[in-house]
Amino acid sequence: MSENSDSNAPGSGASYNNTGEYAGSPTDGVFESAASGTATFPNTTSSIQLPPRLQRSFIPPPIDTENASKIHESSFQGNSLSTLSPSSLGAGQPAANPSSLAEVSAGGVEPLVSDNITDAGEHTETGSTQCAHIGVSFSKNRRYRRTMEDAHYHKYDFDGIKGQSFLAIFDGHAGRQAAQWCGDNFADLFRKLATNHSSESVPEVLNRAFIEADRRLASEVKTSSGCTAVVAFVKVEKDAKDDPSKHSRTLYCANVGDARAVLSRGGKAKRLTYDHKGDDSHEIERISEAGGYVFNGRVNGILAVTRALGDSSLKQFVIGNPYTTETKLDDEDDILILACDGLWDVCSDQEAVDMVRDESDPARASQILLDHALSNDSMDNITAMVFRMPRDNL
Repeated sequence: MSENSDSNAPGSGASYNNTGEYAGSPTDGVFESAASGTATFPNTTSSIQLPPRLQRSFIPPPIDTENASKIHESSFQGNSLSTLSPSSLGAGQPAANPSSLAEVSAGGVEPLVSDNITDAGEHTETGSTQCAHIGVSFSKNRRYRRTMEDAHYHKYDFDGIKGQSFLAIFDGHAGRQAAQWCGDNFADLFRKLATNHSSESVPEVLNRAFIEADRRLASEVKTSSGCTAVVAFVKVEKDAKDDPSKHSRTLYCANVGDARAVLSRGGKAKRLTYDHKGDDSHEIERISEAGGYVFNGRVNGILAVTRALGDSSLKQFVIGNPYTTETKLDDEDDILILACDGLWDVCSDQEAVDMVRDESDPARASQILLDHALSNDSMDNITAMVFRMPRDNL
């Protein structure tokens, strides 16, 4: 049995929670009552029963599209990103050399000249992409959302090491700039930090990357938008003690906000991240000590997550320090799921594992999760990523 350890206390993360006062139906001309759970049409006496998902008093507020970044690419691109996550493991992170990148699309994998990966363009509403053992499906969820503010990245055989992998999802809010910038720059940022701080552990370098990305979003990008983030890095090392031909694998996860990573260990869901929301007592205390407050689950009555990248106007309270975990992987670990809250709002950790564990194709597995979120009336952008752990000896 492998071991898992947390290096941060609960509540060490923040993300944007898109809950807001319910103000009406998404359908023109229909007025809904959260109390009765029915919708009535003006000047008529007829009524219809709302889906269970809509029978509640809060829905996400309208998306601010004025500052949405203009993305020129309308295709998906696979990216290589050296990822680490702050935990208690003391292994130093080796300097990372940029590896060859691949543009990933439904048609296959092609070489890329760029050293960074970006995901769907502004006009892309729904899609999927696959790279080796990793599958991703996403949707703008046009029924409830006018723009797509998620970004994602994945790279198998990272840095030319077989089986070493990086995965990340950035869930933007109040615009797409923060999420897109993280997608375009986080890899290079991490590589430079790993080189300059090669004596530090993987968790320490990843923590530096989060903090530095947060600083640059404020000083260079100068955007008021923000994003939650979840990253996972599978580090492969030779087992020099016993058999040099064998390798050990360690999974590092880090997150801010409510984007989440869930590992399937023998079919049992094991959450490796922490949801940083406005109802967390540890985070409420931290924010209060910093001079802020949480009202109706929102930081200063505005943001429903307590940690995120960006959100410069709330930076004193909404910090970018990630929650991290370190997990030694073994043969019981078969699937890793990364997703934004568009999935987790309507799906438990164990439900997600049960739905995809028997699906051998990671692209189809991610589509299953996406379809589940849409059919259960998720009201947010949705991105689901599935990593099928290789069974062969590396």
